[in-house]
Amino acid sequence: MSPTPSSRPFIILAYATDGIIAEIIPYEQLTHINYSFLTPKADGTFNPINNSWKLKQIVETAHEHNVRVSISVGGWGWDAQFEELAASPESRSAFVQNLTAFVNEYQLDGADIDWEYPDAGQSSQNFLALIKELRAAMPDKLLTTAVVSYGDDNGSGVPAESFELFNFVNIMTYDGPDHGSMEQFEKGLSYWSARGLPKEKIVMGVPFYSHVKDSSAEGVTYVNLVQDDPAAAQVDEFDYSGMSQIYNGIPTIQAKTNMAMQQASGIMFWALDHDTQGELSLVNAIYQTVHP
Repeated sequence: MSPTPSSRPFIILAYATDGIIAEIIPYEQLTHINYSFLTPKADGTFNPINNSWKLKQIVETAHEHNVRVSISVGGWGWDAQFEELAASPESRSAFVQNLTAFVNEYQLDGADIDWEYPDAGQSSQNFLALIKELRAAMPDKLLTTAVVSYGDDNGSGVPAESFELFNFVNIMTYDGPDHGSMEQFEKGLSYWSARGLPKEKIVMGVPFYSHVKDSSAEGVTYVNLVQDDPAAAQVDEFDYSGMSQIYNGIPTIQAKTNMAMQQASGIMFWALDHDTQGELSLVNAIYQTVHP
């Protein structure tokens, strides 16, 4: 079991893909980085990670700034591999052994299990077995998970028995027709609180990218929106290339951060690569809200 001290600082967690430019990461404004993704095979082994040199560079610089780095495992589209590997004691054991070796090789602080998403029933029990074995193998490492924002359609596959095994849970309150809305954010908070996830383990997610309005189609990155017109930073809907985009501008990011400071223990975002630099940066908006 992993202790979660209530005295720890408010979490500001960046998901960073292997496309990130390491030199422009604002380490001084972050507490955690999740490098994405290490992808699993059904036998419990992993595909080679992209840009391993970059991960090493990020870990070294992050540790100089007292920022903790985890590897995110899986991501959207890898649920079939998780389902298969978690169903077998042999492949579960291989997964745990290989992931522990990876964490140690890259001097990481932990692992983020991005299984999107275990189903209720047997799949949920296999998920729990996998997390129990990971926690036993990495008792002193961060263990987190990324789960869908709200509702039993996807959320019920993460059993309440797993909550005590995680340092915290990253709630993906974005995507879908209500992409990034305040209502979606509030529903995510309410759902997981009602499920019994403690406040100190709730880390709320915000998007750094848009969706096309009235559609589930992913739009463009925040940096592209503000490069097109800096005024886009102050609103949540903007016309880009003839299509209306919905996303989170600075005022909404600030409002969500304030709510998370009251009802949760952190903010995370997908993805750091999508932010801009300078005064219009969303990371800066989060940091300045937490540290006025």
